[in-house]
Amino acid sequence: MAHTDKTRAEVIGSGPNGLTAAIELAQAGMDVTVHEASAQIGGGARSAELTLPGFVHDVCSAVLPMAVCSPCFERYPLRAHGLEWIHPEAPLAHPLDDGTAVLLERSLDATCANLGADGEPWRRLLEPFVVAWPRLRHELLGPQLRIPSLPFLMARFGMNALRPARPLAEATFRGPRARALFAGIAAHSILPLEAPPSASIGLVMAIAGHATGWPIVRGGSQRISDALASYLRAQGGRIRTESRVDALPEASLVLCDITPRQLLAIGGSRFSPRFQRALARWRYGPGVFKLDWALDAPIPWRAGECRRAATVHLGGTLQEIAAWESGFTGAPFVLLAQPSLFDPSRAPQGRHTAWAYCHVPNGSNRDMTDAIESQVERFAPGFRSHILARHALTPAALESYNANLVGGDVGGGALDLRQFLLRPTWRLYGTGAAGVYLCSSSTPPGGGVHGMCGYNAVKRARRDGAVEDRCGRLRSELD
Repeated sequence: MAHTDKTRAEVIGSGPNGLTAAIELAQAGMDVTVHEASAQIGGGARSAELTLPGFVHDVCSAVLPMAVCSPCFERYPLRAHGLEWIHPEAPLAHPLDDGTAVLLERSLDATCANLGADGEPWRRLLEPFVVAWPRLRHELLGPQLRIPSLPFLMARFGMNALRPARPLAEATFRGPRARALFAGIAAHSILPLEAPPSASIGLVMAIAGHATGWPIVRGGSQRISDALASYLRAQGGRIRTESRVDALPEASLVLCDITPRQLLAIGGSRFSPRFQRALARWRYGPGVFKLDWALDAPIPWRAGECRRAATVHLGGTLQEIAAWESGFTGAPFVLLAQPSLFDPSRAPQGRHTAWAYCHVPNGSNRDMTDAIESQVERFAPGFRSHILARHALTPAALESYNANLVGGDVGGGALDLRQFLLRPTWRLYGTGAAGVYLCSSSTPPGGGVHGMCGYNAVKRARRDGAVEDRCGRLRSELD
């Protein structure tokens, strides 16, 4: 039976959030089309041969701690559609100048043992939430301005999560190892470590590391996008690549996996003047300068423990990391991934890939190649001698590759306290225009590969009657 216009939905953008929204709508019985401006689907979860033939690099996201524990992804049969997780022995390594490394282990006990006198403070800070993670993740991966279903646990979490990361680390830990480990994890917030709520990202990422790990995808992050797309097509959905949307479609329901700037550009006249002004005020965060390398050997870490982790944080002490993240002074804090140690499909036999980036001012045109490689050399002498080829992505190049990455901002907008709670406005996913919703990382819970922005946007549309009234049904196991 043919679909009528009343059941037609259009999704703009084929990143994980857009694909998730499309899957939920297709499962509700809607006739769904996803529009992707690029020739390749995936948004921030794509892979390509960026350096040399046979070397597969993740263009943006590489290590996916939020994807493996995503409440919506776990409901989809993604393994049957080609998704396979690889869990390194340790989620994270953080080398220090004394030639050792402090590790975030899957085991809370093993991590605490590695932290000496700070082991028990680490346990007290995280253990209640690691134990509760199967329930807690549902709370944390949704809007924060709502009545929680776990009020006491969320209140306990919020007491530390809403704090700046640096004061929390300095008050909780006495030694440099634990402070450095937490600082590096909290720097994923792309905020100064003296700013709230930078601690929240550090806590969530550390909890997830203990509870479910920081895995990579066999074959590259593109495989998670391909699996979502395959499952969407199995539900009857369609994807149109090289299908740029310059004006909001006249469909009964439109889900937009784009940031406020793009939404304003394609649909400004559909929105109230007040909402247009709110979108125009949206602030983007720091950008990213990223390098990919083809290597003739594994990275020669001075601390051998670094070979146990796919993710390595290169920044030294808390003070050094804080200096870079607050004012971009000193040596850069570098986030590095080495997937080919655990996934041989990423490179020809005997060869390897690595990926690294640092935060820079939004839109910066500074070439960070030498600074990043010098930071790797600091902890892995001789690294440069193993480089066969490199590929750089500046903030401008990232935005050209994906218009959502405004000025190189990979998080969909600054995550300061206001934009953490009101993301992007008090309407969250809503726009005030009938049937038009935002579902990108500019909505709760923010950046990361987890699909929950798309899932939550469809839940909101359902509550508004934009889905249920037209289709009569929508699965809501996460309600």
